[in-house]
Amino acid sequence: MATHSELRDFWEHRLEGDWTESGVGYRALGRPFNSWMYKVREEVFLREIGRLGLGGASVLDVGSGTGFYVGLWDRLGAGEVTGCDMTDAAVERLRGRFPRHRFVRQDASELDAFGRADFDVASCMDVLFHITDDDRYASAFVQLGRVVRPGGTLIISENCLQRPEQRGEHQVNRTLETIAAVADKAGFDIVHRVPMLMLMNAQVDASLPWRKVWGAFLRAVTLTGPTGWLAGAALYQVDRRLVRGRTESPTTELLVLERREDD
Repeated sequence: MATHSELRDFWEHRLEGDWTESGVGYRALGRPFNSWMYKVREEVFLREIGRLGLGGASVLDVGSGTGFYVGLWDRLGAGEVTGCDMTDAAVERLRGRFPRHRFVRQDASELDAFGRADFDVASCMDVLFHITDDDRYASAFVQLGRVVRPGGTLIISENCLQRPEQRGEHQVNRTLETIAAVADKAGFDIVHRVPMLMLMNAQVDASLPWRKVWGAFLRAVTLTGPTGWLAGAALYQVDRRLVRGRTESPTTELLVLERREDD
């Protein structure tokens, strides 16, 4: 498993060369497919977070990457939005793309630039499963618990496995039980959980034969840009319907957590 410094170098190099949906997404499937995948993410985020009535809230977006979710916070009418990322490549470009917002270089597990209860809301999207060190993973929740005010909201995406944990060099897919326990220890309660994707991502919480078959299919249909675009367009229409009708996902889910008042 890669060390923290190796992970930071990995993401620095990756975002320096590809500051697009594929750079922060499922790179092996190409940018055209990832663009469609992010349309599903967008719809789910706007629908679910729009229901929370967070207009005017102060927001910290952790692991901002290309600023995809920063743009969605703007569309939702958030108040002051602050972003951070562990890479210089992202922070420098984010400052140019969103000049009215503040961006700093900070790792999710070391939010030292921010004070206690500085924000009404924090979002940490498509980031936590890339923290491979368990101590740093727990520290990220502790730091988020420190910067979000009591009664405030944390929004994350995670893989929430019902099967055994899966560990790789750049990603750890943890169980829902583990995620909930770490969040609870940091003062958060999970209050809502919905699928963010169904078929347009690695099927990490499915049986091994299905994971292999579906993974091979996705790689085959995205071998070229044009076929990847067509496959993405077709699966987008399927996934955007499936995420509305399911309560569990074999892949990424969106979680809404509340910061307890008494912690």
